[in-house]
Amino acid sequence: MAALTVSEVAFADANDDAAAFIKDHVAKMRPLEVQSGIAWWNANVSGEDADFKKKEEAQNKIDEALADAKQFARLKTLKEAAGKGGIKDEHTKRQIELLYLQYLEKQVKPELLKKITSKANAVEQAFNVFRAKVDGQEVADSKVRSTLKESADSELRKKVWEASKGVGAAVEADLAELVKLRNEAATQLGFKNFHDMTLTLNEQRGDDLIKLFDELDALTKEPFTKAKAEIDERLAKKLNVKVSELQAWHYHDPFFQESPAVFDADLDAPYRRADVLKLCSEFYKGIGLPIDDVIARSDLYEKKGKSPHAFCTDIDREGDVRVLANIVPNEYWMGTMLHELGHAVYSSKNIPQAVPYVLRGEAHILTTEGVAMQFERFSKSRAWLEKMGVKVEDGAKFDAAAAKVQRNQLLIFSRWCQVMLRFEKAMYENPKQNLNALWWELVAKYQQVQPPKGRNAPDYASKIHICSAPVYYHNYMMGQLFASQVHHALAKELYDGKPREALYIGEKKVGAFMRKRVFEPGRTKSWNELTKFATGEGLNAKAFAKDFEG
Repeated sequence: MAALTVSEVAFADANDDAAAFIKDHVAKMRPLEVQSGIAWWNANVSGEDADFKKKEEAQNKIDEALADAKQFARLKTLKEAAGKGGIKDEHTKRQIELLYLQYLEKQVKPELLKKITSKANAVEQAFNVFRAKVDGQEVADSKVRSTLKESADSELRKKVWEASKGVGAAVEADLAELVKLRNEAATQLGFKNFHDMTLTLNEQRGDDLIKLFDELDALTKEPFTKAKAEIDERLAKKLNVKVSELQAWHYHDPFFQESPAVFDADLDAPYRRADVLKLCSEFYKGIGLPIDDVIARSDLYEKKGKSPHAFCTDIDREGDVRVLANIVPNEYWMGTMLHELGHAVYSSKNIPQAVPYVLRGEAHILTTEGVAMQFERFSKSRAWLEKMGVKVEDGAKFDAAAAKVQRNQLLIFSRWCQVMLRFEKAMYENPKQNLNALWWELVAKYQQVQPPKGRNAPDYASKIHICSAPVYYHNYMMGQLFASQVHHALAKELYDGKPREALYIGEKKVGAFMRKRVFEPGRTKSWNELTKFATGEGLNAKAFAKDFEG
């Protein structure tokens, strides 16, 4: 037998060293990550100071472990070896790539990491316990939404809208400090700012992202302008104001990120008598992706101190998947529950345990958001509702309204995402500029909503993602592209290329397609590799354009 060369010995050592590093990492980090997941869940359910303190302590332990300079040096050597072909096993190589990015973020001064965690924790808790106050009375988030959707009283709408923005003023100072700390950490690591760093850590490129969003801007500007003109005309008539008098509080959600319910049919009507959870259970079971165990572990209705939003979390990557929600029987919450349970089925429930722990998660933020949006869209489908056994009065009217709302929703959300992406980018590039003015400049440009006269308030800070899920929102829009692309690929394979007829109900082959083509690879593939694997081509806007063109 021929003797091994020096490079072959080095490569063999690199493979062994990488396997050893991953084993050490999992042994140390897995229990810390489970502990953190449980603490994070408890804090968001209760809103209690003690639970938020435990959440902060759990995150500090993770940060401390990932900040280990010796381990990072070891990891950096392994990454260099992988780049030179020294690690042959593709799964091992992928784990080293991802772990390098995970550890890199924490290679800053420990006291800075703790400051960031503490400040972020305080801001998140402020959002959880905040309730809008109107005339001295607390108003639940669901009441804010229903008032903006149903009231014809412009003055009341304004009061409720302004009250809902009050959380922005409550967290403005803490957010400013958090932005400063995040930028400080990023520059310590050699990045231009936190926005630039976060994109890199998520395997995205800033220039490519802006190019994609510029293309989306060009694609959606004209149809959005036409759609909004029709919406504005109907809103103005319904609320007895002139189109030129329409303000931000005349739209049906606090940020105009959803399509106002101004068309002839009431999309909420079928859900007032329906059981949202039962519909979700039957739907997901019917496609071979049952979620009753998730529902059993979840916390699904409003209560004091609890986060007023919705999310899904995978606690242990072994199937302990939970949803936090605040269900009300309407179309919004039907869509939200289909969305969150879409996240749930794209988790360790359906990613095989044989996939290594480090890779046992969704390929990327945008792919799990895409899957969630893919399922969410059915809440506006009469055909889907009726096939699920829900009676729809005056189906023709519902169809006409739902088709417009669905189309408008894609356009409106696309424009809203432009605001979020460009605001956060500019905020981290120059946090000392007039952020109040910047926010409304972007809202006016991309959403065509006029800034309220004389208003000078940190309305940007009332959007929780800017505070607690920074540099995240563009992934929702990329997720919409992914959702359309996967749906069209699935329809091509299973429904004779007819995406509008692909309702999925009772078709276990849908679950099989999603498992094989989207879920089971986990993080073994990058987001664009997974997109190609699932759909045959890289992420693009072609299928999305077909969906909003009608």
